[in-house]
Amino acid sequence: MIYSAMAVVWIISFINDIALALPNSGVIDGVCYPHGMWKNQTARIVYSFWNVLFFYVIILFIFVFCYWRILLVIRRQARVMACHAASASNAAENQYNQIQSNVTRTMIFVSACYAISWLPIYIDLMIATLRPYPAAHDGIYYSFLLTAYSYMCSNPFIYAIKLDPVRIVLLRLIRCKKTPEQGAGSANCP
Repeated sequence: MIYSAMAVVWIISFINDIALALPNSGVIDGVCYPHGMWKNQTARIVYSFWNVLFFYVIILFIFVFCYWRILLVIRRQARVMACHAASASNAAENQYNQIQSNVTRTMIFVSACYAISWLPIYIDLMIATLRPYPAAHDGIYYSFLLTAYSYMCSNPFIYAIKLDPVRIVLLRLIRCKKTPEQGAGSANCP
């Protein structure tokens, strides 16, 4: 499933970029205009709205939908565990409530970070689309782009910090190193 998801994302991105770059790029007076030579303004506006809808709104919807499904599974597990052990139901219920609140906080944080970091670049895209003549990218565009890409770099760290199962897996991936003072019997492991 992971490999197919990666392939789908790469293929969709490649097709989107090629379909946009080939017919809409050109060189005028020695200056390259990538993605800027649209046949008509209507096609440019339709593509920009489709781009915002497909790569911003639908992605936020996927975040909310997937986390909602995760919360449903956690609630179902909490009910099953409460039925099996009546004496330990308070401890199990507290543990699942903690997991549920942790997943909810992580969902809100990841979704908000995505929405906040990518919104400026999409607003800039829409403003540039509604201009009658395309302008060259300026410093503001690149600062918005840096903000958007910083989300992609920080996203794994958000999961590593916020979710205990991810943190445990990452700690297992870190190899235990023995120091000469410890000897052969003990390791410096969490």
